[in-house]
Amino acid sequence: MLTLLPAGMPSRVDRVVGGRAMVLAPAVGVLLGGIAAGVVAVAQLVQPDAELLAAVLGVLVVAGLSGALHLDGLADFADALGSRRDRETMLRIMKQSDIGPFGVVAIVGVLLVDVAALTACVQAGFGWQSILIATVASRLTLPWSCRRTVPAARPDGLGAMVAATVRPITAALATLVVLAAALVLAWFTAPLSPSTSAPVVDHHDVLLLVGTAAAILLAVATSFITTRRARTALGGTTGDVLGATLELALPITLLTLALTA
Repeated sequence: MLTLLPAGMPSRVDRVVGGRAMVLAPAVGVLLGGIAAGVVAVAQLVQPDAELLAAVLGVLVVAGLSGALHLDGLADFADALGSRRDRETMLRIMKQSDIGPFGVVAIVGVLLVDVAALTACVQAGFGWQSILIATVASRLTLPWSCRRTVPAARPDGLGAMVAATVRPITAALATLVVLAAALVLAWFTAPLSPSTSAPVVDHHDVLLLVGTAAAILLAVATSFITTRRARTALGGTTGDVLGATLELALPITLLTLALTA
């Protein structure tokens, strides 16, 4: 559901399994983000002055390993909202295979922010960490988007399989795990001071930790905002809404890290 990488099939597929998959989505983010982080780190090692290239490669790896599935969801959701039509028409637009102008603008805009923000993080010496944190944080939106209070917009499809399957307490626990792990990563891999071989505890380190925490929490907030909009416009969530939320959280997380790294 979340990556093109091969994985074993479960013995059964139902809403219980779907809910567990949503809770484990951040773990998939660790895998995808780890691969992207490795690519960014290698690109920096080979060509330290090519920050833009490293950022582009990192973003493309995440999108490619996800099969661009979430970008497609973003485009469909943007086209539906941009149409300003009734609920049934918007749902029909989201099921069509073509992409309209709102979808194109949404994809281009998100990718531009992704690359620009990650480039700034790379220049600040916090590049591979940022793509890893952002990839995990963006997948953290899935358990929140599938919390018990958010219904499915239609009776069939991926949204119906996973909608309202995750208890808020479970999503909160997943958030605490991701937040703690991100803060530990930021603390131990903070950019080094030019005059020392170890991280220096100063206002910049504090700002980085605050920014990391804010990035995680803003990703969660993105889920609340998007699902509320989906409930207002569509009556609930769909697979496209889940993908759109994930793709919106990624640039928001990267941008927050870029401003504080």
